[in-house]
Amino acid sequence: MGSIAENAAGPVGYGRKRLRLCLAGSGGGHVRQILDLEPAWTDYDYFFVTEDTALGRSLAGQHRTHFVPHYAAGQARIGSPIKMIWSALGNLVRSLTIMLRERPDVVISTGAGAVFFCVLIGRLLGARVFVIESFARFDKPSLFGRLASPLAHEMVVQSAALADRYPRAHVFDPLILLDGTRPDKDALFFATVGATLPVDRMVEAVGAAKSAGAIPERVVVQTGVGGAKPAGTDVVETLSFDEIKALLVHADLVICHGGTGSLISALRQGCRVVAMPRLQSLDEHYDDHQAEIVDAFFERGLIQSACSAEELPAAIQRAKSRKPVMATTAPE
Repeated sequence: MGSIAENAAGPVGYGRKRLRLCLAGSGGGHVRQILDLEPAWTDYDYFFVTEDTALGRSLAGQHRTHFVPHYAAGQARIGSPIKMIWSALGNLVRSLTIMLRERPDVVISTGAGAVFFCVLIGRLLGARVFVIESFARFDKPSLFGRLASPLAHEMVVQSAALADRYPRAHVFDPLILLDGTRPDKDALFFATVGATLPVDRMVEAVGAAKSAGAIPERVVVQTGVGGAKPAGTDVVETLSFDEIKALLVHADLVICHGGTGSLISALRQGCRVVAMPRLQSLDEHYDDHQAEIVDAFFERGLIQSACSAEELPAAIQRAKSRKPVMATTAPE
């Protein structure tokens, strides 16, 4: 596919200015994947566009970062169309302000809705656009991918099943197993709902398993703002990305929602993983793509899954009885 410079209208140098990159990804796994791609962008003049989450704030402490309001088409599906339209208008104004001020030469985006206007405005301003369909989409394209693919000069998908949906796309499966030594672990379980919304069903299931004696280990639970606070656990609403990484080094087992960022971060540190996907039917997410993610990781033998509180203790025992697997995504 060539380097970013080669794909951005010719080589750098010979009187050309240094390329400026817009790295656009909404909160959670989308922006984490851009961080995994650091070798591709670190040598350029770059800035991030993301949402104001704990991860976004951690990012802003190390890189030049702009925040845009959250909005998603799924808000309309769960009965909040006015909220979606209002948030989208605010996002459009903010995105236009950022892009007119920054004038990037290249836009690299992993989605999703919150950064769509940056991709669109970047293209209208003459930037080269690289769109990477979410790693969360194994079987079906995302709405962001369908809308952004006509704007893209280069498109990457991360599942062969999507190749037919994006005929121009490059196909790369970035998931690889690691052969390194697993870090020494403590008798610690870490439960996390990720960077966006609470998942009280999962948090309460962890608390019930702890109370019933299924989890004798110490449990740290990151609940999200306003989330449930189960007894017998160490509760914190939000954690910075650095704090989460420090916990993962010591945690033997992680119980998390079905976000790719949480799954990959845990597997990278050799944690045993049990995932409980957010479900649209329970108003925990805008669609069921997390169930798709969890099924794909389970089929590869990387994690255990539990879709209900009743299934969680058995999933924990299965995870504890098996040899831990280390995996990551490779940027090459």
